[in-house]
Amino acid sequence: MMTDTLALAASAALTFVMIMVASTIRGKSWTPEGARYGFGNREEPLPGGVPAVGGRADRAAKNMLENMVMFTAIVAAVHLSGHSGARSTLGATVFFWARVAYFLTYLAGIPYLRTIWWLSGVCACAWIASSML
Repeated sequence: MMTDTLALAASAALTFVMIMVASTIRGKSWTPEGARYGFGNREEPLPGGVPAVGGRADRAAKNMLENMVMFTAIVAAVHLSGHSGARSTLGATVFFWARVAYFLTYLAGIPYLRTIWWLSGVCACAWIASSML
């Protein structure tokens, strides 16, 4: 099991990966047109539109940014209060793996399971916060 600070760092890396995957898929970077679009100013929409999985990847990445704000604040509060321990470690580990599962499930287009993984991450944040009680 990873520590809560390691889970925070891993979640930051996961956020970067999610943003890069979304950008690559949305911009079709593997095609000549996509590469030109990516290196350009991107003022016009990409010809041919965005693949559905690209939209899902983008929404998942934006959701991760929103959740990282909450997760980071909670882990920082726990550490600053001196209450970091087994409970926060477990919660942070669950948060990270729930977010990995959320991303993969969202990319696959599985709506209800995706929501369960999202809720698992939110509950993990509540679990971490409860360690200060």
